[in-house]
Amino acid sequence: MEDKLSIKVNVADRYYPLKIERKDEERIRKAAKLINEKVLQYKQRYSDKDTQDFLAMAALQFVIKAIENESEKDIAPIVDELKGLSDELGVFLEQRAKSSFT
Repeated sequence: MEDKLSIKVNVADRYYPLKIERKDEERIRKAAKLINEKVLQYKQRYSDKDTQDFLAMAALQFVIKAIENESEKDIAPIVDELKGLSDELGVFLEQRAKSSFT
């Protein structure tokens, strides 16, 4: 049985019907709320622009933050360091084993 939920999400005073997994509802509503808060901040700061401009700036800001978070969570250097340590430990244990047999 599909566990889909039909909701309407308000983004910048427009409602969008979505069919989502129930488990995603809270995250989607929170995302819409954050977008609306950011759009409102821009509306209050810049009265000579339209909603499209505010949405574009909000999207840009959120994507920049997402990119920053991706680079912070890049674990490749940690994996490389662990592999190096593992290799060194392997060499050490191998040498130790050889010396205990002689």
